[in-house]
Amino acid sequence: MRPIVCLFLIACALAVVPVAAQTEPSPAAPADSPPAWDGTLRRIHAPILMYHYVGQLPPDWDATRQDLTVLPELFSAHLEYLFYEGYTPISLYDLNEALLDGRPLPAKPVVLTFDDGYQDHYDNVFPLLQQFGFTGTFFIITGAADDNRPGYLSWDEIREMSDAGMSMEAHTKNHVELDERTYDELVYEMLGSMESLGHYTGRPAHMFSFPVGRYDDLTLQVAAQLPIWRAVTTQPGTLQTTDNAYELPRVRIHWDTDVDQLAAILRSR
Repeated sequence: MRPIVCLFLIACALAVVPVAAQTEPSPAAPADSPPAWDGTLRRIHAPILMYHYVGQLPPDWDATRQDLTVLPELFSAHLEYLFYEGYTPISLYDLNEALLDGRPLPAKPVVLTFDDGYQDHYDNVFPLLQQFGFTGTFFIITGAADDNRPGYLSWDEIREMSDAGMSMEAHTKNHVELDERTYDELVYEMLGSMESLGHYTGRPAHMFSFPVGRYDDLTLQVAAQLPIWRAVTTQPGTLQTTDNAYELPRVRIHWDTDVDQLAAILRSR
């Protein structure tokens, strides 16, 4: 075989693009109750990455909006790194089962979460996740969908993403901070968003994200009374434990979190 033909074949092999058929996403759990805890306390290294906007900056952007934004090309590079380094995005349901009864997880589990339910989650995140065969968890402000608010996901888009295997979970009805609220306010915001998601997607929502990471003791008490199985925070960390149901740590992804920084995050303990 001529050398030029060998080089051409090698180049083709290196240019393989990942496709969704290589990994099937986990559908949102349809169960009405979590698995029973077997009594074993577990500690699992499973980084939960926290994204917000994944798109271009708007004309009126400021420093806060920039910090909450990841450009699509950088997000694609993140996914490519995860794919080729053998990381497997899992759902919070998968993580919950592993923590409660020891169900096995992939060798390198990671949870991809996206807060607020922005339109760019459908336009940019959703197709890229499908390209790589990954699943994601999207925390939805359901009042924005109710109002057809510009810049946010519609109920049709939320349902389509859910049907494709994405976890569409609760982030309150109106994105209010949940500390210093009354019991009734908490139930309205928390349970109300969960019930709306269940109604529109046909799948119960059992995972929750506290808006702006704000909550207090009463919030946690209400969470324990509702069908919330796990709740994520903005507290940093990559270690998940069985007994930390409502304060799971996450790692915030910033505007300038490049692939090298992502790799360091994933290795951190």
